Amino acid sequence: MVAGVLVQLASQNVDKIFDYSVPRELEDSIKLGIRVLVPFGRQTLEGFVLEIKDSSQLELKEIYSIVDYDIVLNEELLSLGKEIQHDTLSTLISAYQVMLPKALKAKAGTTIHKKFHTFYKMGQNNYIGTSVPQRKILELFQSKDMIPKEELVSISSSALSTLVEKQVLFPVQIEDYRLKYDIHQDSKKVLTPLQQQVVDKVIHGDYERPFLLFGVTGSGKTEVYMNIIEHVLSQGKTAIILVPEISLTPQMVEQFSNRFGNQIAALHSALSDGEKYDEWRRIARGEASIVIGARSAIFAPLKNIGVIIMDEEHSDSYKQGDKDPRYHARDIAIWRGKYHCCPVVLGSATPSLESMARANKGVYQLLVLNKRVNGRSLPDVEIIDMNREAKNSSSHLTQVLLDEIKHCIDRGEQTILFLNRRGFSTFVTCKNCAETIKCPHCDITLTYHKSNKMLRCHYCGYATPLPKVCPNCGEEALSDLGVGTEKIEEELHTLLPYARVLRMDVDTTSRKGAHKKMIEAFRNHEYDILLGTQIVAKGLDFPDVTLVGVVNADTSLNIPDFRSSENTYSLLSQVAGRSGRSDKQGKVLIQTFNPDHYAISYVKHHDYLGFYKEEMFVRRKLGYPPYYYLCYIKISGKDAKYIFQEALKIKQSLERMLEHTTILGPTSLPIFRVNNIYRYGIILKYKKEDRLRQDLFRVKNHYKTNNKVRIDIDFSPSHF
Repeated sequence: MVAGVLVQLASQNVDKIFDYSVPRELEDSIKLGIRVLVPFGRQTLEGFVLEIKDSSQLELKEIYSIVDYDIVLNEELLSLGKEIQHDTLSTLISAYQVMLPKALKAKAGTTIHKKFHTFYKMGQNNYIGTSVPQRKILELFQSKDMIPKEELVSISSSALSTLVEKQVLFPVQIEDYRLKYDIHQDSKKVLTPLQQQVVDKVIHGDYERPFLLFGVTGSGKTEVYMNIIEHVLSQGKTAIILVPEISLTPQMVEQFSNRFGNQIAALHSALSDGEKYDEWRRIARGEASIVIGARSAIFAPLKNIGVIIMDEEHSDSYKQGDKDPRYHARDIAIWRGKYHCCPVVLGSATPSLESMARANKGVYQLLVLNKRVNGRSLPDVEIIDMNREAKNSSSHLTQVLLDEIKHCIDRGEQTILFLNRRGFSTFVTCKNCAETIKCPHCDITLTYHKSNKMLRCHYCGYATPLPKVCPNCGEEALSDLGVGTEKIEEELHTLLPYARVLRMDVDTTSRKGAHKKMIEAFRNHEYDILLGTQIVAKGLDFPDVTLVGVVNADTSLNIPDFRSSENTYSLLSQVAGRSGRSDKQGKVLIQTFNPDHYAISYVKHHDYLGFYKEEMFVRRKLGYPPYYYLCYIKISGKDAKYIFQEALKIKQSLERMLEHTTILGPTSLPIFRVNNIYRYGIILKYKKEDRLRQDLFRVKNHYKTNNKVRIDIDFSPSHF
């Protein structure tokens, strides 16, 4: 017997199947999709069995051993990996590795041990016990089949040992999963007629085309999801539900565990490696029917999937753009939906332009929830022109916003403040010589974090203490400029000393379980104000939040990217939707230096369709999605001059190969140097190009042995 093995090396040079002979003693255990240990040159590597043949005419090395006797990659995931490799031009092994928890990837130091719990069962012996502790232990088994060791040892460890010795009791090892769910049974909510109509269309509809659920904030999309999943489970099928942010996962898990109990499993990056490993195996064993998680949960090894749901489908966190394979979870969801002949539901209050355009063309089926479930209107939105207000105050919080926060606290209600920039200040500069302190490894200013008096680079992780004098002129004239969540927190403590403020950003939520604890604390009214970055903007539901304040609406608007207006509208609409979700009317105050920008003015009127039409007009004029497809080629390396020369060669080569494509660049990236790596980009804009992937593969393949150049290719990039 011969096994074709794909070794776990992410090099393009070894991205192929190698044949190995199977020792006779392993022949009965070799299956497609299992992991094996093989010799590879001078190394010993793990790999996946992708082919099984009767024989080979070559002299082959033998497989050393089997790593997992259980199938790691089933037939569906094996096919999906090849699809990802073709669509993203990634290596096949990287396509498979992205599907698996860390414990199932070959890397030193990642071995994770299973945890077992010892129970005891009764044997066939009718022994009645010769001592009081023995009889007490045996009495427990009259009402239970298995009892944990700790409970029996607490009675008498010597009596337990005697009963085991006499073969009256037998130990049983049961795996103890690391992740536990708190379950508090919730009563099922009655759907509104509009919600029921959406549920009926999904469960009785045409599964050939994905559904786009366009539902305003507070319209009860989650309850719709749960009813669809309830129907799916009644048919003996399974379900996947994706959320874009880790911060949303605890709340979604809580809602679903209260409805479905231990049928759920969670997969997201906030879990420990051991917890991910346990959850993945629970799913593979069929012990969980509903998988909830972020982007990578789309690869959950569920069988017989009955529905796949993507909440907040517009979020760019569903796109893996920083490493291979550069896939979008939406594409994987649609592929798996076709494989299982099941519906795919894409939900959002602010659908991406591409998705809404597909719905208008009939590629997707449009479902609409245009009313909040409580019948209350959407919150009132007021735009504050900072061009006027900034002249009257040195604070980043206008008096109008501060007064509204005070009124809110006086009424016993809560406020969410949003600023999509963490840290204390954006940069530190010298008043004497105008020098700004930059990262030594990146072309970016360092962000000041006052809590630990450190300057940090948010790109490469470099950190250094704040100097007392300017490193350029030696004067004590350093000043911090710009604003982050830390500075706003300090201003709130100064201006509203009685207000209880909770800051929620990457810096405060890095510790395990911090998201969940903060959400619970705010829900329990331990704080008056929740201040945070975009992790407070989506999905959160607090009945006492009646005010949302946006400290600076221009942060995302000023980014040099064709999606900046769309991202701004979406983010502001989402955070505005956190207000007035219960029986109290909500209010939203947006501080901006661009009050007349259409992305902001349409938020004021909750007019997604108005924004959609205007933004589509701009996209058509400029030749951007959804009117054109995009592909982004990043050329990077340590020698800036050499990299630019190679980027020019790539452009010239593509101009010869691609007849119907507009090629822009090469241009340096907005942040040219990151971690001492220089970066250029080339943008391809096209409507149809049959040979595109084939030609780009040739380009990438040309550089596979050149260590001076790295080529990254991203189809449908979320940003440049």
